[in-house]
Amino acid sequence: MDLNSLRIFARVAELGSFTQAADQLGLAKGRVSMAVRRLEAHVGARLLHRSTRHVRLTTDGEQFLARCKDLIADAEQLQAMFQPAHSGLQGRLRIDLPNTLARDLIIPRLPEFLSAHPLLEIGISTTDRHVDVVQEGFDCVLRVGPLASTDLIARPLGAMAMCNLASPSYLQAHGTPSTLSDLSRHRLIHYAATLGAQGAGWEWQDGDAVRVHPMRSTLVVNGTDAYQAACLAGLGLIQAPVLGALRLLADGSLVKVMPGFTAPAMPVSLLYPQRRQLAPRVKAILDWLAQVVEPYLAQSAAAD
Repeated sequence: MDLNSLRIFARVAELGSFTQAADQLGLAKGRVSMAVRRLEAHVGARLLHRSTRHVRLTTDGEQFLARCKDLIADAEQLQAMFQPAHSGLQGRLRIDLPNTLARDLIIPRLPEFLSAHPLLEIGISTTDRHVDVVQEGFDCVLRVGPLASTDLIARPLGAMAMCNLASPSYLQAHGTPSTLSDLSRHRLIHYAATLGAQGAGWEWQDGDAVRVHPMRSTLVVNGTDAYQAACLAGLGLIQAPVLGALRLLADGSLVKVMPGFTAPAMPVSLLYPQRRQLAPRVKAILDWLAQVVEPYLAQSAAAD
């Protein structure tokens, strides 16, 4: 049985699309379709239901996919056992990272990982939305914030300390708040996944509870770069991770306010699909990401 055909089938099944699988694998759609047909002929079962708009697994396909993924991971582990240590790992990795962490922390360190594994190909997505790890074909994602119920495996790395930020120009125009009652005279830049979302408020940790003080917001953004840029432009106050603001705090572009009323620290986790065996390249990137990120989580907590 051709291992490459198994990889192609697994990607088509996960994405529910021959076209998307072909794009991710860098193959012609016809080649992907042919590989799946040959695999079905080889195993003697129909693995996928096809229509003009949808591709979904048959009952046999669901059983086959689970074993297929394990077989792919086992094969990669066996292959790695007999590769010279200096040759590194091979294959493709798809990872999703928060934009700020990717830009400021992870990508600057990426040359060291690729130097150790020069035969790897890495695709990095940097978005502020929560991608669908399985449907979009990611090997792992780095998440900041509380985790919803999921079938993914979570590897906690620590937490990012939070701080309250303003630009000097904003404070000069509106004054520096020091108490919750002062916030009635201030504006909050509202970060929300959906533009137009309501519920802007100032969060702070009060013992074991998290309190929210309603505030007026004249601007809603859905990206971390826009969130920080709006604060720099003097459009209002923000509550953001210390780690992403260290450079701007150091050069005075932003300053901390109301240190006694900060939002709770945000957990940081690596998430990846459940597998009986992790492919060596996936384990390698998980371990490396943890090695890069964890010390800075401790540093951000100390800085706050």
